Amino acid sequence: MVPSVLVILAEGFEEVEAVTPIDLLRRSGAKVVVAGLDDLMVKGSHGLVVGCDRLLSECMDEEFDCVVLPGGGKGSQNLASSFSVMEAVIKTAQTGYVAAICAAPAVVLGKTGLLEGKRVTGYPSTEELCPGLKLENEKVITDGRLITAQAAGSALHFSLAVIAALFDQKTADAIAEQVKF
Repeated sequence: MVPSVLVILAEGFEEVEAVTPIDLLRRSGAKVVVAGLDDLMVKGSHGLVVGCDRLLSECMDEEFDCVVLPGGGKGSQNLASSFSVMEAVIKTAQTGYVAAICAAPAVVLGKTGLLEGKRVTGYPSTEELCPGLKLENEKVITDGRLITAQAAGSALHFSLAVIAALFDQKTADAIAEQVKF
């Protein structure tokens, strides 16, 4: 069975943290749906506009094996303020993987309770936005069905960790070789 992945984009997302997992997950053979929170054309934090496959509201009745939350300060705040995003994350966490990078672990997932008792990384200092959260200084951490990553510089590591979780390490290694990582 081909894993299905929902990548949710909100205005102000960090481009590298969105485009890298979309690209590498598609290379791996995963079925990736890029969903715009409010629009099909979503502008990132550095002006790159990405066209989405669907609106998030059109995906809410579907089951996904993984949900990916790119960071970016404004993008993470926009994700966190959406009931639909919270619903999609909590629903996916029941049986699948939740993957968040940069500000998204603290800002978005901090509201869900999914971080409790888990090893977590994210953008340094964002733990101040989530009382009781202690971020570890690692590029990527996989703890059970939670995958978190530090920042844009970790986007490739993050993407490969998601591929390893959804497929296996051999598939992640093949993709790493393909992009000469």
